[in-house]
Amino acid sequence: MRVLICGVRGSTPAPGFAFARYGGHTSCVAIACDDGPPRLVLDAGTGIRRLTGLLDGSPFEGTILLTHMHWDHLQGLPFFAAADRPGARVTVTVPAQSSAVWGDGAELTVAKMMSPPHFPIDPAGLNGDWCFVDLDEGAHGIADLSVLALEIPHKGGRTFGYRISDGVSTIAYVPDHSPIAFGDGPDGLGTVHPAIRALVEDVDLLFHDAHHLRDEFAVWRGFGHATVEYAVGLARTCDVRRLLLFHHSPARTDRELDAIARANRTAGRVRVDAAIETRTIRLGR
Repeated sequence: MRVLICGVRGSTPAPGFAFARYGGHTSCVAIACDDGPPRLVLDAGTGIRRLTGLLDGSPFEGTILLTHMHWDHLQGLPFFAAADRPGARVTVTVPAQSSAVWGDGAELTVAKMMSPPHFPIDPAGLNGDWCFVDLDEGAHGIADLSVLALEIPHKGGRTFGYRISDGVSTIAYVPDHSPIAFGDGPDGLGTVHPAIRALVEDVDLLFHDAHHLRDEFAVWRGFGHATVEYAVGLARTCDVRRLLLFHHSPARTDRELDAIARANRTAGRVRVDAAIETRTIRLGR
């Protein structure tokens, strides 16, 4: 399994020299089996634009698995050039929304953000063969991979975390997570609740929300994100082999992320790094 990191920021892109080394694009991770092209994409933040260059001119054929509908995880969708062309075959999965609140299918849920007057076209205006699917919690087979989808607390709409396996290696992807929804836990940063444990227990690689630091959490605790310290503690508790701190604050500079990475390089047997845009990680070899 190859894991291609295309975007690492949360909330908004972070342009500028101070953010160039870790990257300024918002959330997007692509997965390829063996040496083939990526067929599964996790989120469609602005980082998804990078994926076109990794497909060597070929149209995208695969699934885009959205964790939730916030702008920073969807904004790049109409700018994914390899998917917006003849020959592309794209399935977009959306966490099934409460009918009492929305009453719409997946395509109309996407169109609430991507349609006039907010955007020049709606999803039906994209080139290629597009399919929009409501995804429920549970186990799914997607792009030759096993995918477990579970609801994770995050402010402002239904949010899923994903556990993905090719039968040899397993990753967990939890870019937005507010663990204090289930209580403060022993250190005031949130609990290790059953859903998050089921997603991350014993995985080879975990992408986890690390938007805040403990020292600033008192100000930001109501915004729906987790801290670096929670992510590290979770990885240690759940026997994760490697943790990538993810969904970096758009205000967090390269120097600050360097310091965070140095301070948390190892947590017991867990290797800890801050996710870097453009990096590729190979698992199972």
